[in-house]
Amino acid sequence: IDLAQYEAGLHFIAPVLLDYALNGRVHQRQGNRSPSAAPHGAYPCQGEDRWCTISVHDDEEWTRLRTVLGNPEWAARRYDTLLGRKDNEEELDRHLAEWTRGYSAHAVMEVLQAAGVHAAVVNDMSDLFSDKQLEHRCTWCELEHPEMGQHHYEASPFTLSETPSELKRPAPCLGEHNDYVYREILGLSLDECERLAEEEVIR
Repeated sequence: IDLAQYEAGLHFIAPVLLDYALNGRVHQRQGNRSPSAAPHGAYPCQGEDRWCTISVHDDEEWTRLRTVLGNPEWAARRYDTLLGRKDNEEELDRHLAEWTRGYSAHAVMEVLQAAGVHAAVVNDMSDLFSDKQLEHRCTWCELEHPEMGQHHYEASPFTLSETPSELKRPAPCLGEHNDYVYREILGLSLDECERLAEEEVIR
């Protein structure tokens, strides 16, 4: 399938294009911010470069988050609506980061998820290998590579009940399958392959 990335992704920015066409508004990068959620970002936690994302989508969810925080004085009435939270977003992020710094990323995620607040750890590679959901979905497959030895590969991202996917061999080495491709698939003779190799067409 030949599909240019530009055409495949252009429809995602339709609201931005319409906003400019109708209102003359030029959108800027928002980073972790969201126009329909606040707080909405990645917050620092205990440990080196450890983070947890938190995203509050409505006022009821904000109430649940505020309860987990212990209803602190700073979580004042001005945060009770999305508009209020968006108007004071920098201050809100600062207060929330002060709270998350006191806990591990997993502890923040677990207590917030249990309360019905959107939260997830920002995983590093070691986290991905011990992630329970990825383990349940058999995401990682270990194969023997001729140069690297035992190596983990990412399995198919989807599961088929009748024809499950299976990784049968590791990533190829440079030129490993030249003979198979040129002689068995393309039907070139040994002499032709040797000539192409001498001319550095095949390496």
